[in-house]
Amino acid sequence: METQHKRSAFSGKLGFVLSAAGASVGLGNIWRFPYLAARYGGGIFLLVYLILVVTFGFSLMITEFAIGRKTKLSCIGAYGALDKRFNFLGWIAAFVPLIITPYYCVIGGWVMKYLWTFISGSALEAADNGGFFSRFIGFDAGSLPATILNFSGPTPWFVLFVLITGLVVIFGVQKGIENASRLMMPVLAVLIVVIALYSLTIPGALAGVKYYLMPDFSQFSASTVLGACGQMFYSMSLAMGITITYGSYMPKENLLEHSVTQIEIFDTLFAFFAGLMIIPAVIAFNGGDPSQGNSGPSLMFISLPMVFDSMKFGTVIGAVFFLLVLFAALTSSIALMETLASVIMDKFKLKRIPATLIIIAICLVVGMLSCLGYGPWESVTIIGMQFLDFFDFISNSVLMPIVAVLTCVLIGHVVGTRVVADEVKSGAGSFHREKLHRVMIRWIAPILLVAILASELASKIFGVFSI
Repeated sequence: METQHKRSAFSGKLGFVLSAAGASVGLGNIWRFPYLAARYGGGIFLLVYLILVVTFGFSLMITEFAIGRKTKLSCIGAYGALDKRFNFLGWIAAFVPLIITPYYCVIGGWVMKYLWTFISGSALEAADNGGFFSRFIGFDAGSLPATILNFSGPTPWFVLFVLITGLVVIFGVQKGIENASRLMMPVLAVLIVVIALYSLTIPGALAGVKYYLMPDFSQFSASTVLGACGQMFYSMSLAMGITITYGSYMPKENLLEHSVTQIEIFDTLFAFFAGLMIIPAVIAFNGGDPSQGNSGPSLMFISLPMVFDSMKFGTVIGAVFFLLVLFAALTSSIALMETLASVIMDKFKLKRIPATLIIIAICLVVGMLSCLGYGPWESVTIIGMQFLDFFDFISNSVLMPIVAVLTCVLIGHVVGTRVVADEVKSGAGSFHREKLHRVMIRWIAPILLVAILASELASKIFGVFSI
């Protein structure tokens, strides 16, 4: 177990790349990306997304990694180390994973429940057009203790997911996060490719493949760009404090630009294969109608179980799919909890175990709001949203764009992009995309981020625009 006497570090480049890629690869890649691709025209969305990843996404990601490696601090102290006037930004950045981690673990618990449903031979129950899912998340046994303790409801699964995540974090960077990533990332890669290839064998899948891979420029719009930009932001785990924290564990001898490029490739390939895995199958199941892939959050827990039920060997494929999703959710939840633990260790000089136990306790208490928010507490809403939806809106649609915009201001207009460039080029490093980085951070990224923030606020609060 690690203490705060010596800052944690990854053992080498492979450990760093796999762990950082694992932090990025999560529910955003496997669930959110396919339904957004279906919503915004398939191939044209994919093309715009790829362009944004290698420009916008790269620039923000390498900036955050460089800040972490240069300062050797978590987000709570890293921004202030560059300029004391930006100490407040570290607090905002730390608040993001504090909001996300509890409800993310709730969704992780949902995934565990579905995995258990498929491997226990009850897959047919989940393929009832949403009834199973509604009963599960809305479970109410009449009294709060009975509701919380019953495995027919979401609470025990949520608690189990939190404890598994916390256990990995307690073991530290090398023995915990790195070892877990070395195991789960190759398994994730194999599973997603296998299921994607199997999906292509489904009768009628070719129409879905064509829709997904062939850009239709007539469907291009500002909404396509904003939707792809928002997804890239979510998928690459930007502005959550994760990349800064992982950057602080990165050895100086690691080539930063090369490592970030590899993480980009990992993350994008997972998103691509997730789309190839889901979109053709859903479109084939619905008689060639692409709009059926645009079912939002219900895609994974309502639509896909029905698709699996219609497949040959569907129970096995469904079990493998939810195992894949579980591993992806765990790699991201581990990164989120590690970020919070690092903040506690840096700020309060605590050792790893007590810091992690504090975060576990916070996750269990705060997460209970989201866990019971569709059941016993469904009548309690914030600006018309259930707890989970509200936490998701505040973190992803408001705080993350704000953190990213202010990061661009700090690096692009206060301390200068040279700070990042020098860190990237330290040692034997090179920075081939330095000019691109400077233009993106100073001008283009802030404009796109403000557009994302404005569109989300207009959509959620005023209902006048939606990406």
